[in-house]
Amino acid sequence: MSNNPGGLIQLFARHRVAANLLMALMVLAGSWALAKLNTQFFPNFDLDIITVRIAWSGASAEDVERGITTPLEQALRSLDNLHSITSTSAMGIAALSLEYDDGTDMSTALEQVNGVIALARNLPEDVEKPEVSRIVRYEPVARLLLSGTHDRQELRPLAEQMRDELLTRGISKIEINGLPKEEIAIQVPPERLLELDMTLEQISNQIQKQSRDLPAGSVGRDDIARQLRALEQRRDITGLEQLPLISDADGRLITLQDIATLQRRPIEGQTTLSVDGEAAVELRLFRAESAASLGSARILEDWLEKTRPTLPPNIQLRVYDEIWQLISERINLLLINGGGGLLLVVGILLLFLNRRVALWVSVGIPVSFMAALAVLYLAGGSIDRKSVV
Repeated sequence: MSNNPGGLIQLFARHRVAANLLMALMVLAGSWALAKLNTQFFPNFDLDIITVRIAWSGASAEDVERGITTPLEQALRSLDNLHSITSTSAMGIAALSLEYDDGTDMSTALEQVNGVIALARNLPEDVEKPEVSRIVRYEPVARLLLSGTHDRQELRPLAEQMRDELLTRGISKIEINGLPKEEIAIQVPPERLLELDMTLEQISNQIQKQSRDLPAGSVGRDDIARQLRALEQRRDITGLEQLPLISDADGRLITLQDIATLQRRPIEGQTTLSVDGEAAVELRLFRAESAASLGSARILEDWLEKTRPTLPPNIQLRVYDEIWQLISERINLLLINGGGGLLLVVGILLLFLNRRVALWVSVGIPVSFMAALAVLYLAGGSIDRKSVV
């Protein structure tokens, strides 16, 4: 019986160059995977859910269920790979949640849902346009707090400018808190209503009738068909001021600005933020699953370095709740512990083996880790809180 080892050990013992090349390939593959691996706080997981939301102003919950929820449930139940439907009917709103089987192509599923809703002919005529969206998971990166003035409206253009700049640089999503939503208030003096022999309800109906976008058919056939829409919805004060209402006795067209005062103002009863008695606005930064947390952090740091010197003297910009720092600290802890453990292993190997054998055994540890990183990337994994524990 032969005492020579067989298999890969015998192969690499005879061909040392092949063993060295394999180690080099493992190191190169691990280095490439390390540059590609996503760094994040939680591992990736799919949310195969599509939501449908339809508003019907003034309708009771029973009317919403009978007129919207039930017909849509019946129309959507036959979709491919649909696992379950959950619906909620409330006063003035219908909400449906569609959960799909694992592995479903959600882009195709979203198109199917939009197609079914577009063909639904038995919905009430005065419902608003359905909002169909796929639930996408975002992970927080950091929060920015903007303050330094008593007038909250001074912070609005600055916060919106910051949001646009960060989105352009690569931040996936930004939410602004502390800025109340605005509305356009239309005030008509009672004497003008008497002169025109009109009521507020009649003026409201005229605005609703003339300020909206309507479908106007299509042009072409099959793949080259294009839908047409009449874009008449007024979205600012200037557009509403030019809205025609009626003609006077002389045949002159009277517009809304002739009888009413229009102004944009915050909606009352909304939550606002304050810091030390001053108005404040918060920007919450998020990243998508395809973006790395540390990469988003670098984008934020570069932007802060460029933006802070350009801020007005009375404006303060603070950064807090930086989630990405937890990832960086955990990775640094892993590197420190790994380096200390490697030195301890090398020291013990030198006590019981000769230096050459101890060296090659020690080299095998980081090489194995690099190969594991390559396998992790090919398997679709990431460097997150779970994988570095």
